[in-house]
Amino acid sequence: MISGGSGAGKTLLLRAIADLDPHQGELRLEDVPSHNMPATRWRAQVCYVSSESQWWSDRVAEHFATAAPELCQSLGFPPDVLEWAVRRLSSGERQRLALARALALRPRVLLLDEPTANLDPDNTARVERLVCEYCKKENAAVLWVSHDPEQRRRLAQRHWVIEAGRVREENPATP
Repeated sequence: MISGGSGAGKTLLLRAIADLDPHQGELRLEDVPSHNMPATRWRAQVCYVSSESQWWSDRVAEHFATAAPELCQSLGFPPDVLEWAVRRLSSGERQRLALARALALRPRVLLLDEPTANLDPDNTARVERLVCEYCKKENAAVLWVSHDPEQRRRLAQRHWVIEAGRVREENPATP
């Protein structure tokens, strides 16, 4: 889990790892350097879910590479959600569907930028449960940005704080 003040660089870090922004670091996935993989393959395996997801077509289904009704249902949506118009979605629904869209790709690494920021407690619990189950089942890693100390206590195995341009590890049980 990653935390830090506004503007500390949390999103920039996730975007660099996802190879969406320039960086000078070296990234590897299962010992394969990112520069040895086509960018589209890297981004499908190291999947970034933004705090403000992008929607480019009218219907929800048009945003999924493969249909994922079971993922959508596990996030509290009815079976017909893929037929919904994007314009009718709330920010929280968009956030949950963006996560389902990413998980449908079966990535090895999830980069989650405040995935529960706009959610009520029930939907926060759904997202947390789904991500934990996915990571365990697929042996995937997750790097999760959260400002919520309680969420860090519940979920983090490790916690990094970004302050003044530096990253330091902190005990997950501390705020």
